[in-house]
Amino acid sequence: MGTVPAWQLRAAFARRLSDMYGSEVPAYTTLLAAVAEINEDVSRGDGAAGRLGGIERVAAERHGAIRVGTARELRQVAAIFGAMGMHPVDFYDLREASSSSVPVVSTAFRPIEAAELARNPFRVFTSLLTTADRRYFDPDLRDRLEAFLARRELFPAELTELAERGEREGGLAPEPAERFLTLAVDAFRLSATPIDRAWYEELARVSAVAADIGGVSGTHINHLTPRVLDIDRLYREMQRRGITMIDAIQGPPRWDGPDVLLRQTSFRALEEKRHFRRADGGTETATLRVRFGEVEARGIALTATGRALYDDLMAETDRRAGGAAAADRAEIARALWTARFPHTERELALNAQAFFTYRAVAADRRPADRHPPADLAGQLDQGWIDAEPIVYEDFLPRSAAGIFQSNLTDAGTRDAARSGAHYDRRWLSEVIERPVHDPVDLYGAQRDASLAEARAALGLPPSAPG
Repeated sequence: MGTVPAWQLRAAFARRLSDMYGSEVPAYTTLLAAVAEINEDVSRGDGAAGRLGGIERVAAERHGAIRVGTARELRQVAAIFGAMGMHPVDFYDLREASSSSVPVVSTAFRPIEAAELARNPFRVFTSLLTTADRRYFDPDLRDRLEAFLARRELFPAELTELAERGEREGGLAPEPAERFLTLAVDAFRLSATPIDRAWYEELARVSAVAADIGGVSGTHINHLTPRVLDIDRLYREMQRRGITMIDAIQGPPRWDGPDVLLRQTSFRALEEKRHFRRADGGTETATLRVRFGEVEARGIALTATGRALYDDLMAETDRRAGGAAAADRAEIARALWTARFPHTERELALNAQAFFTYRAVAADRRPADRHPPADLAGQLDQGWIDAEPIVYEDFLPRSAAGIFQSNLTDAGTRDAARSGAHYDRRWLSEVIERPVHDPVDLYGAQRDASLAEARAALGLPPSAPG
């Protein structure tokens, strides 16, 4: 009897979660169909599409999003995803990225090695409620909220035990693997347990996100996101199919230069029937808007220098656009990018503004009777090495907050006169008892290793771009 390795658990979990979510949210199935059509069409007509991941990887790619309420719940989530070869990467503070009340900090669980990402790049954006932040929760509400969260059990003990075994042993035998997958998918299914209406509404006055986390007995997949090769076309196609989209695509503008970082959009959260428990003990049915359908287009990962330029351009867009309509804002952003952002992958590589994997070209394709130059520009221009862009595997806090905010029906409340609570990557790492990786370090290590290997193949000493 063999072992089901972590990557196969991850791939199977992603498929089953997608099937479950599609059965519960029919508009998600519509989204998948539109994405598949566009990806197939783009991949047939654009030979460059495969530079950011082949069509097989793109077709299988998903990221999910969940929300939890306590450090204990987050540690349990870390173990479940750890059994699937997924590690916490980066720290996102959505409290400061949104004008609405979004009292959460987040990380993303994903594979961190290039080979594992190529096998299956499933990611789960995981948000934790910041109950210690007094701008949202006064002492009385915080005490009652934390007591409520402490009483609930999101994940059965059998699931966490199997997760810990799978992580420790690098996989599970077939029978426990099947049990683990069944329990894991069920843990993220929308609960049918009646919701205490008064309690939910009290939290919702602070934040709809807080109510979705702390006002219910379980957690659930909030959205499940496929990857599309032309997100602008997808946006139009979903509207043509009668699906209401949010007002804009989040992230960099569409322009004539390289695709970088991440662009995201979604259809609006749907009205779904839920059971509520009244103060008199009776139950009733009403609707909530919680789950929505997100879609993403991924580009090249940027270095700290490239990211600083991106942030500067986004800030300048804000200053110039003010309260402009989405279409006008997009035009302003596009003009700024055309004027100031590098127009080619070569510029991004030579300016050390984006991450690439470098490979020495085959010996029979190298320049004859010449020696390779020492500098990267010469090696690229003379045909000694090839540069392949590294896909951005992570998230943008402003874009994530923009998606959250676009799907809220109420901005909630936040008392700016009170001081907020401090959360950061170090705190998060201590809470979940494992390192939270810096994505720039991961991309940089991949770049540097590939460049050293390419230079060695050319008989040059190891080196790395500045």
